[in-house]
Amino acid sequence: MFIYALLCVFIGSSLGFHVDKESPPQWSDVYTVKGILNIPYAELHEPFYAWFDSKNGKSRIDYYGAMVKTYQLSASVYPDSGTSIKIAPVTTEKVQNQDTCLQVNGTKDESINIQTVLPDMTDFKYVDTETMQDADAAKWRMVQTVGDKINKYTMWVKYKKSLRGDPIPIPIRYEMKGFNSLLGSHYDHYYIDYRDYNVDDIDQDVFKIDPSFQCTSFPGPGSRHFATFNPMKEFVHPIHDAHVHEEFDRFKQKHNRQYASDVEHAKRSNIFRQNLRYIHSNNRAHRGFTLAVNHLADRTDDELAALRGRRYSGPNQGLPFPHSARALEEMSDKVPAEHDWRLFGAVTPVKDQSVCGSCWSFGTVGAVEGALFLHNGGHLVRLSQQALVDCSWGFGNNGCDGGEDFRAYQWIMKHGLPTEEDYGGYLGQDGYCHIDNVTLVTSMKGWVNVTAKNENSLRFAIFKYGPISVAIDASHKSFSFYSNGVYYEPKCKNQVEELDHAVLAVGYGILRGQKYWLVKNSWSNMWGNDGYVLMATRDDNCGVQAAPTYVLM
Repeated sequence: MFIYALLCVFIGSSLGFHVDKESPPQWSDVYTVKGILNIPYAELHEPFYAWFDSKNGKSRIDYYGAMVKTYQLSASVYPDSGTSIKIAPVTTEKVQNQDTCLQVNGTKDESINIQTVLPDMTDFKYVDTETMQDADAAKWRMVQTVGDKINKYTMWVKYKKSLRGDPIPIPIRYEMKGFNSLLGSHYDHYYIDYRDYNVDDIDQDVFKIDPSFQCTSFPGPGSRHFATFNPMKEFVHPIHDAHVHEEFDRFKQKHNRQYASDVEHAKRSNIFRQNLRYIHSNNRAHRGFTLAVNHLADRTDDELAALRGRRYSGPNQGLPFPHSARALEEMSDKVPAEHDWRLFGAVTPVKDQSVCGSCWSFGTVGAVEGALFLHNGGHLVRLSQQALVDCSWGFGNNGCDGGEDFRAYQWIMKHGLPTEEDYGGYLGQDGYCHIDNVTLVTSMKGWVNVTAKNENSLRFAIFKYGPISVAIDASHKSFSFYSNGVYYEPKCKNQVEELDHAVLAVGYGILRGQKYWLVKNSWSNMWGNDGYVLMATRDDNCGVQAAPTYVLM
C-alpha cells in the first residue's frame, strides 16, 4: 500500500478533489451529449446531439437540430454485420423536404458498429490542469506519429462527484492538431465542444425508426458512405478517414491531376480533405441547394479568389435604364414567369476561364453575343474573350488580373470585337494583342445600366434585351462547390463595390416556389449545373441586381 501511494500521483485540488492522473478518464457505457464540431480550415461549426448505448448496441447522432438523423445499430441488434440508417429531408419533383429513410448494411468484411462521439482515452496521458470554458479542467493528450504526420489529440475533462464520492469525468473539449513535417505546417485542425453530458439510461424509443418509413437500401456500405451516414467516424479517435483518400484518388483520376512532388501532393490532399468536409457538412444542413466535389476541390482560397477577377473602380458612364417602375408594373402581364435564352439559341457553350481572372471578359462577350443575336435576327456568332484580355488595358482593364464589363464596352465601341475563330482561341493568360491582323465583325452603340434595383427591372431587361452581364459576390466556398438547386448564401454581400465576380444572366424562373436568376459561369461545365447556377432573387442575394448591363447595337 505504501509503494502504491508513492507511485500514484494525483491532479491538484483546483478540481475540488483528487483524481488519479495515471488513469485516463473512462466514459460511461451509456450517455447523451450535445456539442458542436468545429473545423476552422473548412469554416464549419456543425451542431449535433448524440445518444450512445453500448449495453444495447445502439447509437444515434442528429445534426443541425435533428434535420439529419443517423442511427448505428450493431450486429447484436441488426442481423449479420449491423446497419447504418439516415433519415433526411429529400426533395424531388413531386415532394419537398419529405423525411426519407436511407440504409446501408454492413458486410462480412466491413461490419458496422455503434458510434461514440468521445475518443478512446486508453493511450492519453495527463498534461496539466487549465481553465477551459470557465471550468478547471484536466488536460489529457495523445501524440501519434504516422510517416510525416504528427497528430496531437487533446481532451479537456472536468469532474464531478458521484453519490459515492467518486469523480465522474465530464467532457469539455476534444481537439486534433495535425502537423506535417514534410510540409512544415499544420495540415489539419478540428475540435469538438461538448455540453449537457448525461449518463442516465436512455429511453429506447430514441432509437426507434418510424415504422411507416420504407428504408431504401444502398449498395455497400463501402467507405464512400461513411461521410454521409456516419460523419463523426472521421473525427473521433480511433478515426476512419479511408473515404477521404479514396475520394481524392477518384478526383485525381477524373481530373487528370499529377502533382510535381510529394510535398505538392500532400498539400493538395490536405486542401481536398477540408473542402470535402465542407461539402458534406453543407449538404447535411439542407440549405436548398447541393454542393459537390468538382475540379476546384484541391484549390486554396487564394487560388479560388484568382478565378473571380472583377475589380470595382467606381461608377461607369452607361445609359440609364429607360423604363420606370410604374411602366414595368403596367407591362408585368406581358413578361412571362420563366424565360431561358438558351432555348432560343442566344447563348454560346460554357467555357473555362482557367487560372486567369478574366471573368469580366466572359460576362462582357456573353452580353454582346446576345445583343448581336437579336440584332441579326437569331444568328449566333462566337466572339473573342481573348481579344479583350489582350487589348483593353488602355481602358483600365488588367487582363488576367481583373477588369470590368463597362471598360470592355468602351474598347469595343472604339475598336469593335473579332470572332473567336478569327482572333484565335482563349488562352487562359495574357497574350499579344493582334487586332490589326483580324476582321472586327461587330461594334456597339452603347450600354445600359439596369439601375433600378428590383426584380421587375432585371426580369424585364433579360426578357426584352437578351443575356445581361451581371456582377456577384462569389467569394464563399458554397459558391465554389455549388452543384444544383437554388443558391442562397446569407453571408453574401450585395453592394456594387463588394462584388468580385462577373457572370452572365441568361434567364430566370421558379423552382419549387423559389424564384431564381439563371446565371452562366465561366468555370467550365464541370462546375455547377453544367456550368450554370440558379441564384435566388430574394434579398438581392449576392448582388445580381446591383450592376447589370446590356448592350445596344
